[in-house]
Amino acid sequence: MRRFTMVVAGAFFGALVGSVAALLLAPSSGEGLRRQMRQRLDDFSGEIREAYAARRTQLESELDALRGRRPSP
Repeated sequence: MRRFTMVVAGAFFGALVGSVAALLLAPSSGEGLRRQMRQRLDDFSGEIREAYAARRTQLESELDALRGRRPSP
């Protein structure tokens, strides 16, 4: 679980550094850049939510198996 947390933290930090670099080096207008950054942040947030949901489902299945129950559909 700690590795997963470190991967998520690393991805977040990398996205933050990339965002700052894009703001400083981008040739596009401010409004266009803000729109692109907002879209990327929304995409990234969605990916994090999907990864969280998948991991939670996996861990719940493993917990059910350890408790001797059938995994839920």
